[in-house]
Order: sequence, then structure tokens, then C-alpha cells
Amino acid sequence: MGKLITTAFVSLDGVMEAPGGEPGYRNSGWTFQDIEFLPEVYDLKAKEQDEATAMMMGRASYEAFSPVWPSMTDDFARYNALPKFIVSSSLEQASLVHNWGEQTILRSLDEVAALKDGYDGTIIVHGSATLNRNLADAGLVDRYNLLVFPVLLGAGKRLFSQSDKDKQMLKVVEAQTYANGVQKLVYDVVR
Repeated sequence: MGKLITTAFVSLDGVMEAPGGEPGYRNSGWTFQDIEFLPEVYDLKAKEQDEATAMMMGRASYEAFSPVWPSMTDDFARYNALPKFIVSSSLEQASLVHNWGEQTILRSLDEVAALKDGYDGTIIVHGSATLNRNLADAGLVDRYNLLVFPVLLGAGKRLFSQSDKDKQMLKVVEAQTYANGVQKLVYDVVR
């Protein structure tokens, strides 16, 4: 059975939208504005690339990443070589870019569950606020790799849903607070 890891930059109030400066968002670029850059904060990202055997994302994140990531050969070389699973009910096969390796469209959470059941490896979910909420609500997330930034954004897409569901326990696997106030929090989902 595969392992599904959600990785996210998240504000203290749970917002994950537009952390890197994506245009058109109220708080775009919040991960680096007014927060000192410390390279060690991002060591988790290198570890994720080493651990991942595939990537997963929703349609909106795919449409944001696919024009950019394939050309970022220094930062994302390993990710670029991995198979990608795009969860979307509307994305067409003809819309997939041709320079980003093996790409498979999954049309439902049932297809994600079937993939995970038959997969031998670690699938990293990038971006994809809506997909992450749906995966969590369906009980498909195994681990959260979070970098929590010391900022309150108020508005924006959030990592966690507000669904009325049973309590979900998490087990701390790794935690560290950096000098700039960013916290690394890695949690396994307790089943």
C-alpha cells in the first residue's frame, strides 16, 4: 500500500493559498514577505524529494505548476522525473503538458484510493487545497509535512476542511522551531 503525504506551507491560521507569489491573490508571497529566509527551514523539501516516488495534485495546482516546474531543473529535478497523478473531473488529456514526464489523470477519490492500495511508494501531494481537504475527509492522507509560518492571513484557501467529521488523532514524528519563527511539524495520521 502506498503512503500519501500532504506537504504544505501554511499560515498559523491554516491558510495555504499562494505562498510563493502567485499573482491574483490577496496575500500572495506571504512565505517570504517580512520573514527572514533561513535555508535550513527548507531542508524538509529536499527530504521530501528524496522520499517521493510520485507526485499528486489537483487540477488548479497542475495548471499552475506544469508551465513552470519542468524548466526548474535545479530545484525540482527529482520531482520533474517522477510520475504525476492529477485528480480532476474536468481536466482533459489533451491539456497535459508534454515535457513533464508520466502523467495520469484520476477522476475521483475512489480512483485515488485504488491507486494508493496498489501502489508501492510515497506519493507527495503539492499545493491543491481543495484536493487536500477532500483526501483528508476521505481518510486517505497518511502524513502531513507542514512548514507553519508565523503569520495570520485571515482569508484564503485553507489546508483543513470544516466538515463535521469525527476527531482525527495525529502523532508527532518531527518538530522544530527555527530562528525566524517558522515551525516544521510532521505528523502521521493515527488510524
